[in-house]
Amino acid sequence: MPVLETRDLSRSFGAVAAVNAVDLAIAERSVHAIIGPNGAGKTTLLDLLSGEVRPHAGCIRLGGRDVTRLPPDRRARLGIGRSFQRAGVLAGFSALEGCLLAAQAGLLRGIDVFRSKAEGNAAVERAATEALSVVGLATRGDVAAGALSHGERRQLELAMLLAGGADVLLLDEPLAGLGVEESRQTAALIQELGRSRTVVLVEHDMDAVFAIAGMVTVMVGGRVLETGPPDAIRRSAAVQEAFLESAS
Repeated sequence: MPVLETRDLSRSFGAVAAVNAVDLAIAERSVHAIIGPNGAGKTTLLDLLSGEVRPHAGCIRLGGRDVTRLPPDRRARLGIGRSFQRAGVLAGFSALEGCLLAAQAGLLRGIDVFRSKAEGNAAVERAATEALSVVGLATRGDVAAGALSHGERRQLELAMLLAGGADVLLLDEPLAGLGVEESRQTAALIQELGRSRTVVLVEHDMDAVFAIAGMVTVMVGGRVLETGPPDAIRRSAAVQEAFLESAS
């Protein structure tokens, strides 16, 4: 059973069908990329999955549970974490403080509310430090988020999602604006996260997508054009035609 799936998911803005009858099946512990030309509906799809936007039709299931009408905070408590095209970090706080706040915001699952305060604080601190270690920022915890490089801020954003207990990560263009080396490092991190968590990735860097994704869904005009492994998508005549048309 897929960990995250949609059936006939649709959302319009006025006369524009941004997402139109989309069926998705996202496997657990995988990297599943969503690609397509500008205006294909990719970011709107992430908005629907995270609860930022309500669908007009269709359903969303997480671990078999219907979450279609749940607000973002309820979905976050169930393990869905969302990043945005612009890195969302707290510039005035240190990297460690940002992760502590993420954990304390009620996103950290597995903390028993009947524990003592000391036990709860210890669990939150452990989650924050472990998250920084996972993303490669273990030695940068005392650095203000605003003083981090763009790539490090992207890493911190991922760490905050992990500290908050997310095990389904919805990532919107995490490689945007990164240099070659930062992009390589972040892509490798995302691939590694996909071994223990589920990553749904919207990204325009096709080299990175085909290198790290296990499955790729192509969207055009709000609809799913094709879903398959990277090699099949790369060879698809329909996909090549769709991208050529968008560039013309």
